[in-house]
Parts: sequence; C-alpha cells; structure tokens
Amino acid sequence: MTDSTLTQRRRVAVAGASGRMGQMLVEAVWRSPDLQLVAALDVPGSAMLGADAGAFAGLSTQVLVSDQAAHALQGCDVLIDFTRPEGTLAHAQVCRELGVQMVVGTTGLTAAHQAQLAQAAQQVAMVVAPNMSVGVNVTLKLLDMAARAMSTGYDIEIIEAHHRHKVDAPSGTALKMGEVVASALGRDLKDCAVYAREGVTGERDPSSIGFATIRGGDIVGDHTVLFAGTGERIEISHKSSSRAGYAQGSLRAVRFLAGRPHGLFDMFDVLGLRDG
Repeated sequence: MTDSTLTQRRRVAVAGASGRMGQMLVEAVWRSPDLQLVAALDVPGSAMLGADAGAFAGLSTQVLVSDQAAHALQGCDVLIDFTRPEGTLAHAQVCRELGVQMVVGTTGLTAAHQAQLAQAAQQVAMVVAPNMSVGVNVTLKLLDMAARAMSTGYDIEIIEAHHRHKVDAPSGTALKMGEVVASALGRDLKDCAVYAREGVTGERDPSSIGFATIRGGDIVGDHTVLFAGTGERIEISHKSSSRAGYAQGSLRAVRFLAGRPHGLFDMFDVLGLRDG
C-alpha cells in the first residue's frame, strides 16, 4: 500500500468498542483497505479501557480503547456510534465541536434526541438510521410500495424478535417499518400504533398498525410485516444471522459522507433509494 493510498483512507473511530456491535465494527474498519481505525471509545469503568481495540479478535490494531472522547476524536474524520441515546448525544456534541462526522445506528432515540442530532447536523454531516443493514433498508423500500398498493382491505401487523439482552422495545427497526408503512398510508404512526393487547380488547381497528415483540436467546434480529387481507396474507420479512450486515452498511455510510460538510442523511440517501 502506497503512502498516497494511506493519506486517502478515511480515519474512523468506533464508540462502544467492548459491545457486540462495537467489536464487529472495530474488526470491519480495521480490515477495510480504504478506511483506517484511529480511535475506539467505551464507557468509564469498562474493562476494555487501555486495551487494544482488536484484542477480542486477536488483532493488534495499536488503537487503545479510551473513555476520553474529546481527546480520542482529535484528527478523526468520522465516528461510528451504536451505543445508547445519552452516549450518542454526548458524542454528537464533541463531534460538532471538532468537526467530526457521525454514523449513528443507536436505537431508542426519542423525538427530542433526534432533534438534537438534527441540530448538530447543521455543522457536521451525519447518517442516522435505526438499522444500517442494506437488506433492511431495501425491505423498507418494499414496504412503502406494498403499503401503497394494499392501502385498503388489509390489516397490518409488525412482528420483531431479538436477543435477550436488547433493552428497548419495539426495536428501532420495527418502529421505522411502522413509520414507513404509516407514511405510505397517509397516517401518523403515533396515532395508529398499537403496542400491547391484553384482555377483552374489542374488534381490531382497521386503521391501526400492531406491534408484537419477542425477546430470547441470541436472536440477532428478525422482522416481519404482515398484510392480512380476505383470503390471503402477504409477509415481507428480513432476518439477520449475524451483525456483519450492519457493519458493512455502516462502512458504506462512512464512505457516503466523504466530502459532505454538513447535513442529516439516512440509509435511503446512502443507497440511492430516495424517490425523486
């Protein structure tokens, strides 16, 4: 690899380096010929602090895990963040001050959290999406098409399953699916979503979008949207067998941000799925 190639590589930091997704991202960035792993972050008190970020995979990246974001992000081009909302917002403030771009896959973001990220994106470019998987985002495009074609006569239910350690429900991906379907139908998800059913619930409201959540074992992520009509059912599903798809989608987002000074983007922008 030539010196000129090295200087062109995007300098990437990974937040949450000790987590399952963080470890996958560290390895994916380190193995990418056009990217350079330059920093890894974790929470104060993490057993990984001071260790090589690739130690879990037997890699010698020579990047030590730190809890000092302001120092570690100096000289970075972009931070990939799949942590918790509070951590992501703290990192966004640092990135805004340092001019570091962000790829955010954090779930559980409220409208207020999203507004804060949008404000930061006025200074630095960001890709924010509840799921970075290329397959999931193609699925979202298919759901938009299906909902428009089956706008009447079909009951819509969203079923998602994840591992026992996931802390938010429904998943960010399931909520995004609901938002896409509701928008295609001219509805607002907050007005038509049903997140729980118990006891005598009465007949189903045909304008509602139902959610069912499953948690157990080591399920990486399964999502199915059911369109149930009279005499037929259509199911559009995406199933993840590993987190590799999320990591590779994140790297595509990193590359997409190159040369963009500011702005808020999502994976539809990255993948060219935006209408018009």
